[in-house]
Amino acid sequence: MKYDVAIIGGGPAGYTAAEKAAAGGLSTVLFEKNALGGICLNEGCVPTKTLLYSAKVYDTIKHAQKYAVKAENPTFDFPKIIARKNKVVKKLTAGIRMKMTEHGVVVVNGEAEIKGRSADGTISIVCGEETYEAANLLLCTGSETVIPPIPGLAETDYWTSREALQTKELPASLVIIGGGVIGMEFASFFNSMGTEVHVVEMLDKILGPMDKELSEMLQAEYAKRGIRFYLGHKVTAVHGGEVTVEKDGESFVIEGEKVLLSVGRCPVTKGFGLETLSPEPFRNGIKVNQYMQTSLPNVYACGDITAFSLLAHTAVSEAEVAVKHILGKAGAGMSYKAIPGVVYTNPEIAGVGKTEEELQAEGIPYIVKKLPMAFSGRFVAENEQGNGVCKLILSEDETVIGAHLLGNPASELVVIAGIAIEKGMTAEELKSIVFPHPTVGEIIKEAL
Repeated sequence: MKYDVAIIGGGPAGYTAAEKAAAGGLSTVLFEKNALGGICLNEGCVPTKTLLYSAKVYDTIKHAQKYAVKAENPTFDFPKIIARKNKVVKKLTAGIRMKMTEHGVVVVNGEAEIKGRSADGTISIVCGEETYEAANLLLCTGSETVIPPIPGLAETDYWTSREALQTKELPASLVIIGGGVIGMEFASFFNSMGTEVHVVEMLDKILGPMDKELSEMLQAEYAKRGIRFYLGHKVTAVHGGEVTVEKDGESFVIEGEKVLLSVGRCPVTKGFGLETLSPEPFRNGIKVNQYMQTSLPNVYACGDITAFSLLAHTAVSEAEVAVKHILGKAGAGMSYKAIPGVVYTNPEIAGVGKTEEELQAEGIPYIVKKLPMAFSGRFVAENEQGNGVCKLILSEDETVIGAHLLGNPASELVVIAGIAIEKGMTAEELKSIVFPHPTVGEIIKEAL
């Protein structure tokens, strides 16, 4: 059978594209070799946040006396925390499958392989013993964990995020290789659960491209909670729970019951016949235009495979743009001006738009408006003895071009700033918006 649209990969980009295409009247087939929802729902975003919420509840109860509430000797049931995570994932996966059924998407469970593209552009795909044809193809194959060639790693029973999410036992100590978003979220969770945590990062700061000042504040907060950081350290060997690190010519060993590897992710471009199409590459992924088209006009790529913004919400937006283009409704195409980045530690840290470091590197003048979160009455009421920062970055004409927040609920507040950046609002225009009182979101208006 020939379809209007074939999609390889059932993660955020894939299932979004399938829903939108089918809703637009296009016959759609979606191939997924594992579970619908992809890495984000099954091994990443959602299960991690479920665990982190349990940790946050536990942390809140442990410090209940700050709010004049007595809660003596709080404990947790780790296997049940993991079981709850599995229940949440199962529920959401079922929801996606139901949505596909409601829209008439044909879901094929299995490994799809592209067999070629005919003279009229029709693409042939084989899955199992069946052959499928499609007028348009969307590549939404996602990404996988980077496994660096560290001596001894192959012989070590290490964790990636997959194994860390599946464990039923809490390690007494954990060495995390990589202080990026994934590494810090797991550091936060296991630290709250009482595990001794060590974080090794090759850069001189955690959280890579996020605002340096706020990243350092978050690191200082977790250092107070007992996490040990080794910044600017290179891992030279791993043997069991022994991690050898080096800095300035000196090396030493960090010991942990478990080792968690989280040094990044890379696009999945092999194993599904991509070489038969040979689209133009970009970095270690596929090059696309503003409509998510590859160098082949009826072949689109969305999500991590584009090697640009490896975030689930970016993937969803890209999929929407791709399907609109197929339907002839694309408009201006994909905008990356205001893609939020969030780290769901406790406290949360979030950023959108330009950072000071980026602007300094580009030699672009800017204005900073900054205020402690304690200027928000709601924040003070809900965060006893806690603090954070709201930092807004303006261009010389006072257009909002960046926003960076540390403190709960930064993940929700960053949306406000993201809208302002995407729409090119000035500080005066954003200040003219009426914010409800008391809310933590008022801090944005106060900072301006």
